[in-house]
Order: sequence, then C-alpha cells, then structure tokens
Amino acid sequence: MTLGELLRESASLLAGVSDSPRLDAELLGCHVLGVDRSLCFSRPEYPLSTREASAIRALLARRLAGEPVAYLLGRRGFWTLDLAVNPDVLIPRPETELLVERCLTHIPPASPRDLCDLGTGSGAIALALASERPECHITAVDRSEASLAVARSNGELCRLRVEWLQGDWFAPLSGRRFHLIASNPPYVAEDDPHLEQGDIRHEPRQALVAGPDGLAALRLIIRQAPAHLRAGGWLVLEHGHDQAQAVRALLQGAGFTELACHRDLAGLPRISEGRYGGGTADE
Repeated sequence: MTLGELLRESASLLAGVSDSPRLDAELLGCHVLGVDRSLCFSRPEYPLSTREASAIRALLARRLAGEPVAYLLGRRGFWTLDLAVNPDVLIPRPETELLVERCLTHIPPASPRDLCDLGTGSGAIALALASERPECHITAVDRSEASLAVARSNGELCRLRVEWLQGDWFAPLSGRRFHLIASNPPYVAEDDPHLEQGDIRHEPRQALVAGPDGLAALRLIIRQAPAHLRAGGWLVLEHGHDQAQAVRALLQGAGFTELACHRDLAGLPRISEGRYGGGTADE
C-alpha cells in the first residue's frame, strides 16, 4: 500500500469523528514515518512497509475511539513553541494565544516585571511569555504535580526560565505580588453536555470543570488576586464565550478598573482583563 492510498482510507474513516480528517490522517502518518507533511503531497506513491502501515492503523484506531491527535502525537504547537502534551494536561488552544497577546500589551519590552501564570498545565502561557519577555521573572503555579512535570519538561526543551510551584491557585504565593497575573482556569459547568463529546472527553476533568456554573475558579482568582497584585497591576483571564458579563461583574465587585473584554478569531468574547489599585505597576 502507498502512503496516498492509506491517507485516503484513513481520512474517509475519520470523517465521522473529526472536523479535519485529512489533516489528522497526514499528521498521524507522518508521525509514524518521522517525516515532514510535505511528503504527503510530493510523494503520495511512497510505498509503506507492513510495519509502517500497521503502526499508522494502530494510531488511526485510537483516533477513531476519540483520542485527541495532540495526545497521539505527544505534542502541540502554541505561540512559537512546540510543546509536549499528554493526558495530564489540557491541550493548548489557539484562543489562549489571545490571552498571551493581551498580557504582552501590558508588559513593555526590556522592562523587568514579576509575572504569574495560575493553573499553568503544560506551561503554555508562562513559556510563551518567557519567550517574548526574557527579562521578566515568571512564576507558574499548578496543583497537579503531573502537570508540572510536563511544564518543567517543556521549559527545559524550550530552554526558557520559569519558576514552577505546586499548589492550589495562590496558596504557594503567600506575601508575593506581581505586575501581572494571567490564568486560563477551568470554566466549564459540571453538567455541560460538551464534556461527553469529542476530544474533550479525554482531557483532564479538573482542568475543565469549575462548579455548577463554571465560575468557581474565576470567582476565587478574582477575589484573591488583589492581595497579590502590585499597585496598578493587571489581571488577564480566559473564560467561556457566555461568561463575559459575569466575569465583568466579578471584576467590578473586586475593585478592578479599566475593564475590557476581547474577542477571539471566531468573534466570541473570550479574554477579560482589569487593573487593580492606583498608580502604575512599575511602582
């Protein structure tokens, strides 16, 4: 069998479980072969050995069972980084890159700042910030030691310096204040039917679900953030597309000003931010 033939067969099977069946097939095939995707276009007649075809079909079977491509490959691109991922961490998503963009607008280049990423997971946000603002001290927190193991490994692979701490939200940060705090916390309601659909079924539930209305983690972070922000510091949060109004009310109630909500590439309100206290974060 040739590569092109197996890719056509795989894409046809994947059409029932994936929004991008051809891409999934190409990524799985090239992962097994250890080659670039360009081979799929330049040499569809490439002859597959029995071992190669069997290995591709084994991954295909797992994908047909719903396992995310990122977990099958063991990696996912985020920002300018290639990050390792596994079922211990949430798969980094394109909309979270908007959170990184918003953070960078509040961190002038070549200005040493203290930054914090709460619920870091794979370390995607912290490492993206470290890659763009190497002069900053970045602290990343997660309560899962398994998640932190992935994040630390990513930091070493990317050769980026981040302080990794284990604990529940602000628990390991007693007495510390930051110029900016960022977080992509769990924000899915515990009875949301999407939890039983698609790739999300295989992702860590604790990184997704936050109480009956999905706002439990956001409430805690917004309530406790003022004690850990410097005067004029920023809090930047990712949330569900239907939670912008609730998050704005929580930020106002906690004393944040200069509130803004930003839409992702799909036009959905996804990132909210606010500034706390008088003065500037440089003080």
